[in-house]
Amino acid sequence: MEFRLEDALAILTRTPDVLNTLLRSLPHEWVTQNEGPRTFSPWDVVGHLIHGEETDWIPRARIILEHGESHAFEPFDRFGHFEKCRGRTLDELLDAFARIRRQSLAELQQMNLTPETLALTGRHPELGRVTLAQLLATWTAHDLSHISQIVRVMGKQYADAVGPWRAYMRIFTA
Repeated sequence: MEFRLEDALAILTRTPDVLNTLLRSLPHEWVTQNEGPRTFSPWDVVGHLIHGEETDWIPRARIILEHGESHAFEPFDRFGHFEKCRGRTLDELLDAFARIRRQSLAELQQMNLTPETLALTGRHPELGRVTLAQLLATWTAHDLSHISQIVRVMGKQYADAVGPWRAYMRIFTA
């Protein structure tokens, strides 16, 4: 599928509501379990998404629009949320994510992007040349990837509880 900004916005706008509906006020055990060392629980994913809003998507879009490839993106610390989010409840993180995502999307709208600006390039520290359209497509896919991750991690909490039905549950082998 070809990137279309309006389609990306449809996903990016919905992500906070999807996460809020799925996660708000769940018991601690549902939102703090992960798949092992250096993996994310649902709580971690929401913190990671907040960190990405603050340091990745819109900041990198600004770099592309203002500097092109002359100024490389700062490397992204995928674990950068740990310290900042420590001690906050998941409900607090969900509220913060919804707020910062609204701000990010408002700023994106103010950029008045055109096909020409979406074709502008920046420099990723590992991947090299990337377009603004690729950055925004990645932001969208990143949201969907983490929604999938949350559902998978949560589903695996019942891997033993389902008994013999485990053989029919693809979520346990994903």
